[in-house]
Amino acid sequence: MPLPILALAIASFCIGTTEFVIMGLLPEVATDLGVSIPSAGLLVTGYALGVVIGAPVIAIATASLPRKPVLIGLAMLFVVGNFFCAIAPNYWMLMIARVITALGHGAFFGIGSVVAASLVPRHKRASAIALMFAGLTLANILGVPAGTALGEIYGWRATFVAVVAIGIAAVAAIVFLVPPATGEQKGSGILSEVKVLGKLQVWLAMLISALASGSLFAVFTYIKPILTDVSGISTTSVTWVLLLFGAGMTVGNVIGGKLADWKLMPTVIWTLAAVVLTHILLAEVSGMATAAVATVFLWGVLTFVIVPPLQMRVVETAEDAPNLAATLNQGAFNVGNAAGAWIGGAALTLGVSYQHLPFVGSFLAAAGLLVAIYSLRIDRKARHGGVVPGEGQGLSVKSLAGR
Repeated sequence: MPLPILALAIASFCIGTTEFVIMGLLPEVATDLGVSIPSAGLLVTGYALGVVIGAPVIAIATASLPRKPVLIGLAMLFVVGNFFCAIAPNYWMLMIARVITALGHGAFFGIGSVVAASLVPRHKRASAIALMFAGLTLANILGVPAGTALGEIYGWRATFVAVVAIGIAAVAAIVFLVPPATGEQKGSGILSEVKVLGKLQVWLAMLISALASGSLFAVFTYIKPILTDVSGISTTSVTWVLLLFGAGMTVGNVIGGKLADWKLMPTVIWTLAAVVLTHILLAEVSGMATAAVATVFLWGVLTFVIVPPLQMRVVETAEDAPNLAATLNQGAFNVGNAAGAWIGGAALTLGVSYQHLPFVGSFLAAAGLLVAIYSLRIDRKARHGGVVPGEGQGLSVKSLAGR
């Protein structure tokens, strides 16, 4: 891993731990601050809203600034935000600190992915983005369990103190390892960034991101009752299954980067098709513990195979002004997170069983697949002067094998 990308990976590990560790600390936070667990759960929602709100605002505000100082500033925002989380005297101060911390989340991953792509040759750009996102996947395997254990032993505030220490290390790594003037775009500014939003392909890429994320969270939000009530797995064993899912995410992240460098849009299309089938498979085998666990691992792999190519797709379609689009794509993922969880909950309320909930995720992934195929058709039509390969016969397997 090139050292500048390692610096970005350290920061993404810090950010990922910050976002997800609160889920393992909800009982401790609720007891200490005198609120209910559902109220403490809103700290997750507050963070997600901070990501969605902060992403476009910060991307536009920093459009004319050099990228390295922006990344340093965003990493420092995480340090300060987590410090105030650690010393928050009450629930509402903790909520405010969480939202402030989240404001830089989308912008960091958006701008960071642009920087990572600029540090390597063109044919390795998606792999570079995947390496940066490796910190996020490792946060789910190492950071969240370790942070949860630390909070259970020494109190939840100790976890945020530890995150502050990692954040300081990330700031130092960016300062010393990321070169100045990294991949600065020519003639970029607020106007150039906003103009990118007039491109249909940028919006289609973000729509695919939202649908892919929605398909995941429509089911993953309720994975614990699926595993315990349907698969018959003990509550204590669920943690190990989730770690296996995280390991799958890490494997998928690496695979996704390499496949996207080879064939970007075909990777998106075939992965979404595989996600559709995996959800169906999960619904069919969820009553068998061993098969369900194996399917969860496969699901974890596919979940992150698609992340690097989607982020790379946004960077490519945005061309010379990718900051805002790449950042908004992170907001799209978070919109998908929230929408997917809501859709899954609504399906359960309407009477869908836990066993059949994966079919809802399959439907959302299929919608993303259709959008991806449509986006590829537009590409091919533009590339071949208005002639779409296989026009009138649909997209054949051969036509999907091209970039």
